[in-house]
Amino acid sequence: QVQLAESGGGLVQAGGSLRLSCAGSGRTFSNYNMGWFRQAPGKEREFVAFVSESGVVTYYADSVKGRFAISGDSAKNTVYLQMDSLKPEDTAVYYCAASPGWGIRVPGDYDYWGQGTQVTVSS
Repeated sequence: QVQLAESGGGLVQAGGSLRLSCAGSGRTFSNYNMGWFRQAPGKEREFVAFVSESGVVTYYADSVKGRFAISGDSAKNTVYLQMDSLKPEDTAVYYCAASPGWGIRVPGDYDYWGQGTQVTVSS
């Protein structure tokens, strides 16, 4: 079993930055690929970013490419999402998730999820 806990969300003005953290614990956290997803009110959960267990491979949604950066610190069992140049359309609840596979953009491929952290970007 893997437990995930997100933190770092909040209210920020457009153009600002936030860094989200996802702390993992439990069964061999470092053996999982990690993803960030988000869900805005009335919308489906959507892929944001992915990092492989090695930290070498990353993928981003087109909507965040060049503005967001995913990284991991295996010593701290933590994955980060640095979000810069935030836009009002980035407003959502952000979730981190752990996957044993390479579904990358597919929520169903992730076995473990955190409780989410709210990000609100004002215009």
